[in-house]
Parts: sequence; C-alpha cells; structure tokens
Amino acid sequence: MMSGNGKPIRVLLVGPSLRNLGGQAIQARRLLEAFGTLPDLTPSFLPIDPPLPGPLGLLQRVRFVRTIVTELAYLASLVARIPRADVVHVFSASYFSFLLAPAPAILLARLFGKRVVLNYRSGEADDHLARWGWHVTPILRLAHAIVTPSGYLVEVFARHGLAAESVENFVDLDAIPFRVRAHPAPRFLANRNFESLYNVACVVRAFAAIQQEVPAASLTLVGKGSQRADLQALAEALGLREVTFTAAVPPEEMARLYGEAEVYLNAPNIDNMPNSVIEAFAAGLPVVSTAAGGIPFIVTDGVDGLLVPVGDSAALARAALRVLREPGLAERLTSAARARVVRTYSWDAVRVRWLALYRRLATRSAA
Repeated sequence: MMSGNGKPIRVLLVGPSLRNLGGQAIQARRLLEAFGTLPDLTPSFLPIDPPLPGPLGLLQRVRFVRTIVTELAYLASLVARIPRADVVHVFSASYFSFLLAPAPAILLARLFGKRVVLNYRSGEADDHLARWGWHVTPILRLAHAIVTPSGYLVEVFARHGLAAESVENFVDLDAIPFRVRAHPAPRFLANRNFESLYNVACVVRAFAAIQQEVPAASLTLVGKGSQRADLQALAEALGLREVTFTAAVPPEEMARLYGEAEVYLNAPNIDNMPNSVIEAFAAGLPVVSTAAGGIPFIVTDGVDGLLVPVGDSAALARAALRVLREPGLAERLTSAARARVVRTYSWDAVRVRWLALYRRLATRSAA
C-alpha cells in the first residue's frame, strides 16, 4: 500500500502525549509504535500538548496562560508538519477539547489538501453532538473518515446524521502477562481517573460492602483527578482498611498492578471503550463493571464479565462477591475474555482494518 507517488504513506498522528496519561495518549503511542513496524506506512506524532523549551516552559505552569501558549505552539507545529503528511490522523475528545485540538488540525489539514481521519474516542459524544452540534457538525463533516473504537459511538454518530466506522482499541498481549485466577483472592483493582464521569466513589462504596463480607479484602485505586481528596475522605468515613491510592502510572508499570490484582472493578456513569477493561481481559482479571455507554459492546454480561446498573454500588458488590464465591465462574469469564482480546483487541486483529482505511484514503487521494 503506497501513496500516489509510490512511496510509503506518511501518517501524522495528532493527539495527547504521555505527559498526560489517559486512554487517548496510550492508544496514540501504541498506534505510533505499531505503524512503525509496517513497511507501507511512515508514521510520525504531533502532540497537542507540546512542551515549550527553556524559559517559555515556565509559562505552561501558569493557569490560563499555559492554555494560550500551548495552543500557539500547537498551531505552529500543525502549520509546519501537516504539509509533510499524506494522511492526518486526529485523536478527538469532546467539548472545549474538541475546539482546541481536533478542530484546528482538521481545518488546517483540509487547507493543505490532506486526507483526514478523525479518531473520536469520547463517551460523551451524544451530549457533545446534541448541545454543540450546530458548530461541531460542519467541522466533523470535513473529515474524510470518522473512526471510533466501538460500535456504540458508531450508533451515536448515526443518530446525529454522521457516518462513522469502528476500529477497536488494542493491547500489547506480550506486555501484559495472562494469569488464570481459578480461585480469586479478594484483591481488587480500579484504574480510572478520579473524575465524576468515572464514578470511582461507586467503587469505594461497593468495596465497603465487600469488606463487610470479606474483612481481608484490599482495593488499589489508580488514577489522578479533581476528586482524589473527596475519595480519600469517603474511604476514611466508611472506615475502610487496605485501600491504596496511587498516582496514574505509565502503561509499562500497569502490567505489574494487573498481575498483582485478582478482580477488576469499574463503575463509570459515562464511557465508551476503556483501555483498562480490555487490559484486564488480557491479564486474566475477572471484570465487574457498570453497563455504561459502550461497555456492553465490549463486555457481554455473564460471558466474559459481569455487568450491573449504572450507579448501583450494592449490585457491584454482589457481583464482585459472586466472582469470589461461585465455583468456576472466574475461570470461565476470564477464559472467554482472553479469547475475545485475541480475536478483537489485539494488533493482529486491528492492523488489517487500519491498513484498509489508509488504502482507501490513499486511493481516493491519488484519484
């Protein structure tokens, strides 16, 4: 698969860097590394949050000022690098983030006559399009392809009159060792940032009910965010023991935490396709989650995980205790989950779909 001039297709990935750990940054890094192994692609990466050199870097520590100087540096980078690309692959979230990062990249890419892939990844898409659609939709229509990580967002875009296709997130199976948990110990893990849409408080309340039944239970909460202090206060108010709060950690360190845990808990109010769930699948962790947004598209209740209603901490606790107590359940769930990862969420599974997309865009560009 070559560009119109017979050379490898130059793909410019535009997204958040690992300076701010999150699902988009992790997937952008994984795609950059994976695309680099393909002879028909020449990938490069442009961060939406570029660090500024020398004294200018001090400005990025000042609230409000950092937004302005970072945006100016980002726009300058777009102008300098888009002309050297064939396809501009833009990662996208919602609301103001969309206006600050994806929108300028799309507009400048079209101005320079480049093919544009908008890789929209936010579980807040429905609300974003409903409330901001009058000025967001015209920009979205400039993309030559809208790609989402799940069928859930494909359906959301369709309801708003926009065509999208799905190419799933993927995990590096070699980097996350699989371990069978035939009889899980009560060691629980949650890996979501401490923000309201992820409702980590629901996990904490569920764990309180679990610990009443299993006093030796422990919980590790991995993340960062504005609710950290509130969550710590909640754990203390509930009299919980063996609750560990850690900062967000890079992907290579998460493998160890997945390996040490026995059950994965997840309780978002809004979601799309969390990396942490498919990483838990890959590690052999039984997944117990609320059925928010796109999660039922990646977790089939009773087959490869257990799902409960959004916000129901009591149901989350009951499902977690069921994993600990029901003979054979954990092994059955994790065996099916591992097979699903290999079949759907591995690089071998998604590589063909990315290549087909770029081939289509390159062919149309040459025409």
